[in-house]
Amino acid sequence: MKKFEGYMHGVNLGGWLSQCNHTKERYDNFISFEDIEKIKGWGLDHIRVPVDYNLVEDEDGNYKEEGFSYIQKAIDWAGKCGLNMVLDLHKTYGFSFDAGEKEEGFFESEAYQERFYKLWEEFARRYSKYYSRLCFELLNEVTDKEYSDTWNRISGTCIKRIRAISKNIKILVGGYYNNSIEALWDLEYPVDDNIVYNFHCYEPLVFTHQGAYWIEGMDRSFRMPFESSYGDYNEYSKKNLPGFSLPMKNYLTEDVIGIEYFDNLVSEAVRVAEERNVALYCGEFGVINNATAEDSLKWYKMICSCFDKNGIGRAAWSYKEMDFGISDDHMNSVRDEIINAI
Repeated sequence: MKKFEGYMHGVNLGGWLSQCNHTKERYDNFISFEDIEKIKGWGLDHIRVPVDYNLVEDEDGNYKEEGFSYIQKAIDWAGKCGLNMVLDLHKTYGFSFDAGEKEEGFFESEAYQERFYKLWEEFARRYSKYYSRLCFELLNEVTDKEYSDTWNRISGTCIKRIRAISKNIKILVGGYYNNSIEALWDLEYPVDDNIVYNFHCYEPLVFTHQGAYWIEGMDRSFRMPFESSYGDYNEYSKKNLPGFSLPMKNYLTEDVIGIEYFDNLVSEAVRVAEERNVALYCGEFGVINNATAEDSLKWYKMICSCFDKNGIGRAAWSYKEMDFGISDDHMNSVRDEIINAI
């Protein structure tokens, strides 16, 4: 399987230019150059920078030059510190993975799709000259499986239009169910050697999102230890994740969760990547700060050992705050060990 060189050990800058109140105060203060220096000091090799269309477009699609300057700042800061960077379009006009954003119509509207293509052409014109240390991620977390065929068409068209400007920049593509491993099989075959398959992994979701206020049906007071039995994981999931199907059925209910769970998850991604000779990248993985720091460390060590075994690049979610912050005080006792695992 190909290796995503230069993007093996990274962290997300969630909440800076995306999933935020889009104000100059936020852009100027949430992340500083000192943060990028700290990440470099952690020994990581890249940052993933999510951006929303709101940063660079107004509601009518007119470009906001000041917004582009923040992306340029991120690229420059990363370059100064010797870090690579993933530019991730976290929200496009008409679509967000977060239903609370009330963005809709992207997969049905040719006008919205054209706006998406043009934005990526603009990114390519401005930033593809940094192809040796920057790559593009087309869209964060397509949600419904019913969008699969439409998304393949849209992403394929977008890649062609980027390639008319840049032949060399690497482009990351993920699939439905919020970039699930399962969706990798339904992605179009890579059209060239600079396509990377992207997935996210927060499994088991009932552990990594325990008590998450944004998940419908989740008991906000629910807490659980990582080292629980598969039977308990099934029961906790039924109670707190209505509508979610977790891959627990192949394990004995009395056994405590172990490395075999993550080995099996990752093996599905590796199989498709080997079949198609494409590099793999896990663009998000992490544990909500409702879990104990000690349990979070156990989870990080286990999943990262599987990534290491299979040569999978990754970026943890997230550097600070966003309910998952690695640099937050909650992680003080285990931060160094988590960074070593990442």
